[in-house]
Order: sequence, then C-alpha cells, then structure tokens
Amino acid sequence: MLITKLKDKDAIAPLAGNNAFVIICEGCKEVYFPEEEAAQLCDELAAKGSMTSEYICNPDNLAFQLGKHTDKLNSADTVLVFSCGVGVQTVSASFPDKKVFAACDTYALPGDQGVTPLEYDCDQCGECHLNNTGGICPITACSKSLVNGQCGGSKDGKCEVDKDMECGWERIYRRLEKMEMLDTLMYPVKIRNFAADAAE
Repeated sequence: MLITKLKDKDAIAPLAGNNAFVIICEGCKEVYFPEEEAAQLCDELAAKGSMTSEYICNPDNLAFQLGKHTDKLNSADTVLVFSCGVGVQTVSASFPDKKVFAACDTYALPGDQGVTPLEYDCDQCGECHLNNTGGICPITACSKSLVNGQCGGSKDGKCEVDKDMECGWERIYRRLEKMEMLDTLMYPVKIRNFAADAAE
C-alpha cells in the first residue's frame, strides 16, 4: 500500500503559476489520497482547468480522459498532478513539451501494492524529486538512485550498471533541455532524506 500527501502549498503555488491545468487522481483502492485538501488547493490556485480520474497510471485511460480537455490543456503552460509518483510520470510522458509538476509526495505502507500497468516506477521515498527532474524519477530511472546528476560512467547513453538501460540522467537532461528548464539542475546539492521513506 502507499499514501500520498500534499506538498506544502508554498512549494506548489509557484510551480502552478497563473496558467496551470490540474489533474487529480483519486487513486487505486489501496492508496490513501487527500481528496478534500487537493480540491481546496485546486480552488485556491484558480487553475486554467481541471480533471479528476482514477488510474491515471494507465496510459490508455489517461489518454481517453485527457481527450475531453484538449483545448484547456493546449492553452495551459503547466500541468499540476495530484497523484502518486507513477501517475506524475505517466502524465509527464504524455506531454513531452509541457512542464509537468507533482503536487504530492508518496510514502510506502506495508501491504499489497496492486498492479501498475506500465514500466514507470515510484520508490515511494516520501521526498519526490520529479519537480526538479522534468517528471523523470532519478531514484528509479538511475541504477544508482543518484539525485544530483549522472555518475559519469554511462557510455553512448547507456547505464554502466545495466547496458540495456538508458541512462536516467541523460533522459532527464534531454527533457529539461526541451522544456528550457536546465536551470533546475543548478539547485543546491540534494541530500536524500531516507527518514522520509516511512510515512509520518
């Protein structure tokens, strides 16, 4: 099982800006999601538009739901996602040229995790880095779970640990470059907070 918790409002508001589309995932049955808090924050942000769905981690379902909001999505500068890390990564992959931000952190709880229908993964580390890395998780996309950039061991875009795996940090760099967000790589050095792995 897992639990999603809203990030601080002061951290979310600047990401949303004045022209954001909000996606709220009500989650799987084994996921706790703060529905009331998310709805309230969505109202306060005065978003360009919003949609609520279940299982946005399923690309087919997500594409169907997004199709109902094409005009508002196209005119939005950013997409703000209230879900676990898998949902954020699925939305990010759907918008290669748009800024996608996570509004929640994800914490692991004991119990059945359910089945995710795609390759994206969330380590449920409680300290989501997706907003600094273009919606690609450095914990799961990098064999070494590095949060401050690549190790330097990759060759021809492939990971030195797994030759069949694309270097996660090269993917992150290309994504940030496309979104003109390379300045986020200059954020202060991150020390991974392993204490956040456990839900409060």
